[in-house]
Amino acid sequence: MAPQHKLAFSVGLTGGIGSGKTTVADMFAALGASVIDTDQIAHALTAPHGAAMPALLAEFGDDFATPDGALDRGKMRALVFSDATARARLEAILHPRIRDATAAAASIATGDYVIFAVPLLIESGTWRERVTRVLAIDCPEEVQVARVMARNGLSEAQVRAIMAAQVSRTQRLAAADDVILNDDGLDALRPQVEQLHAKYLSQSKGM
Repeated sequence: MAPQHKLAFSVGLTGGIGSGKTTVADMFAALGASVIDTDQIAHALTAPHGAAMPALLAEFGDDFATPDGALDRGKMRALVFSDATARARLEAILHPRIRDATAAAASIATGDYVIFAVPLLIESGTWRERVTRVLAIDCPEEVQVARVMARNGLSEAQVRAIMAAQVSRTQRLAAADDVILNDDGLDALRPQVEQLHAKYLSQSKGM
C-alpha cells in the first residue's frame, strides 16, 4: 500500500479508556472540525457483512462470528488479551483497512481541519508521523476505572487489564503536543476545547 501522507493540518486525538475521548471529539465537531473516529470505522468493518469479516473468519474461524454475522467482540477480546500473536493477526487484518478508510474519509472532509480519534494512537506507531499535532485526553487512573466500571459494567480487575494493554499515562503525556484534563465535568472541559480549537484554526490557516 502506498504511504499515507500527512494532511495540511490534522490532529490525532487519543487517551486511555474512560478518559472522555468521545465527549471531547463531539465538542470539537460542534465547533467545526471534521472528526474521523477509528473505533467507529473498526465497528463498521466488523459489523454484519462488514468488509473485514471474510478475512477475520478465514483467519480465526466461523465461531468468532455472532449469529447475525458480526464479529464476536467479547470472544475476540478474550483471545487477544491472552495471546499476543492473536492480537498481531487481528491487527494485520484490521489496521490496513482502517488506514484506507480513514484516508478516504479525510479526503472528503469539509471541516475547518481534521481530527482523527485514535484510542491506540501512541501504541500504533505510525500515527505520530501522519498528524500535525497529538492531543491527549488525560485524567487520573482512578477516574478512568470508575467511569469504565459504571459505563460498561466491568470489574475493576477487567478495567485495569484493559488499561495495562495501553501505554501508561506518563508515556501518553510524553508523546502529546497538547493535553486536555478531563477530571472535573463538562464546565471545566469546554473552555479547554474552545481554546485549543482557536489554536488549531489559527495553525491550520497558517499552513
